[in-house]
Amino acid sequence: MDSNASSSPRLPLEGLRVVEFTHMVMGPTCGMVLADLGAEVIKVEPVDGDRTRHLLGAGAGFFPMFNRNKKSIAIDLRSPAGLEVAIRLASSADVVAQNFKPGVMAKYGLDYAALSRLNERLVYVNHTGFLPGPYEHRTALDEVVQMMGGLAYMTGRPGDPLRAGSSVNDIMGGMFGAIGAMAALMQRQQTGRGQEVDSALFENNVFLVGQHMMQYAVTGQPAAPMPDRISSWAVYDVFSVKDGGQIFLAAVSDAQWQTFCDAMGYADLKADPRYATNNDRVRARPTLLPELRQRLAAHTADALAAVFERRGLPFAPILRPEQLFDDPHLNATGGLAEITLPDGERAGGTARTTLMPLRLDGQRMGVRLDPPRLGQHTQDLLASLGYTADQVAALRACAAVA
Repeated sequence: MDSNASSSPRLPLEGLRVVEFTHMVMGPTCGMVLADLGAEVIKVEPVDGDRTRHLLGAGAGFFPMFNRNKKSIAIDLRSPAGLEVAIRLASSADVVAQNFKPGVMAKYGLDYAALSRLNERLVYVNHTGFLPGPYEHRTALDEVVQMMGGLAYMTGRPGDPLRAGSSVNDIMGGMFGAIGAMAALMQRQQTGRGQEVDSALFENNVFLVGQHMMQYAVTGQPAAPMPDRISSWAVYDVFSVKDGGQIFLAAVSDAQWQTFCDAMGYADLKADPRYATNNDRVRARPTLLPELRQRLAAHTADALAAVFERRGLPFAPILRPEQLFDDPHLNATGGLAEITLPDGERAGGTARTTLMPLRLDGQRMGVRLDPPRLGQHTQDLLASLGYTADQVAALRACAAVA
């Protein structure tokens, strides 16, 4: 946990209580954003725990990544006594967030219609696959909406749709849920009433590809998949270079092209009238790029990076995610923070997690609470709701809570 958290200035959402009935990535991301910004976020889990605690492979990082700065209470919603706890807890909240299938929360009386009768100031955030409409009954996943929403088409090579290499819709859908929650809280200051907020995977994905839809609207030409697109710039590509290295290099203006040629000693290319303007170079790409690939192959990636950084030209090494733990910029700027892992073979061990990519008043939003152990805060939260020690013991005895 961040050792500097106690000395940090007051966070903007301190004093707000968020109760989340969430799982996987989308809903937990909403809660994480609000928690990082200072809200008390209470994660309601089944008595046997959120299943993402024990996922393997690509899901192994879900729980520790998206559940920091939260408290955990474990409740059996199928138990009348447990359900009463959940309703009392949700009624005490400023914000409730959920991402279960349509109808699940209503079955338990934990939907907005039921809870708003108990607390008219409640802001209630639904994270769903689709906004209300013809598709709302469908089960959606990040990959499902990437395929039907054009993102996989744009990411893969022609005829080979490929999902993006991160849970982009889940994460951004959760972020939009948090944005909606904060907007509703602002409006509550004027009206005194809460409201229901909806954020959806499919609509999020359509927002992401909106630039390509608009490209078609403006030009009448369908957008080509990114690997096959007609680039707006001649030098804007990955180059394979000496010793098996790779590097992304770019020169996206006439001034940058001239700087690039000067830096690399390509006076002949700089003087060639075929390459005088950006559009000239784009039209000449079929012959220019092979020439550049041959010339640049004589240099290492590190040498090219040094030249481009010195001249202020855009470049990027091609890194794998695990290499970012050693990134000098992330480490120098506090972009990673240590947490204690709550589950699995490494439970109790530490790892570094990525923080939200913003600063407020010069400060990063750090880790105040490690990802919680299952039911870690059950007793304290029940006491805050008015349950006596004997009542808590009785709830535990009938397995209504854990």
